[in-house]
Amino acid sequence: MSLGTVPSAPPGSLILASRSEARARMLREAGVTAEAVSAAIDEAAVKAGMLAESAPPRDVADMLAELKARRVAGRHPDRLVLGADQVLVLDGVIFDKPADRTAARAQLAALRGKKHELLSAAVIFEAGAPVWRHVGRAVLTMRSFSDTFLEEYLDAEGALAFDSVGGYRIEARGAQLFSHVAGDLFTIMGLPLLEVLGFLRTRGICTE
Repeated sequence: MSLGTVPSAPPGSLILASRSEARARMLREAGVTAEAVSAAIDEAAVKAGMLAESAPPRDVADMLAELKARRVAGRHPDRLVLGADQVLVLDGVIFDKPADRTAARAQLAALRGKKHELLSAAVIFEAGAPVWRHVGRAVLTMRSFSDTFLEEYLDAEGALAFDSVGGYRIEARGAQLFSHVAGDLFTIMGLPLLEVLGFLRTRGICTE
């Protein structure tokens, strides 16, 4: 191998079809090496089309995860490809990531004092085809915080409040928003990690 040549990844190694730092960090800290590759899909168009057909939120999350994995797997048929997506549901309505502070404020105000669902889907492709999928579910109860707290929270989080579908990072300051959580932390953060690890053990990516 000549100086400066980058070795190719071994067949069967894992690709994360996402640029989500949170998902990459979860895998990395769990001891899983994964190459992050962006999967450019029109998420808004997919959501709009599925919702127009009255598709349940669970199916929307699953389809978005599958499309991401499919897009990357088409370029890397010899690799395992993990696609993931998350949707937030309040009273049957799917929320998107807030675009700015005004949107984050409105979204958090709508969630305040209520229960909402987070659905985190994962789909794995092998040899260019889907071989495994799972949708994790968590139910979160947001406490009735004051407007003053909300503004202080948004001040402290800054642009970080725009990086997640809920406008919060449960593993950080966002924990202060809640009075009760039912579901595992990984699902809330956007990846049903325990179930993913279980599958990866069947493929030798993780040790049995």
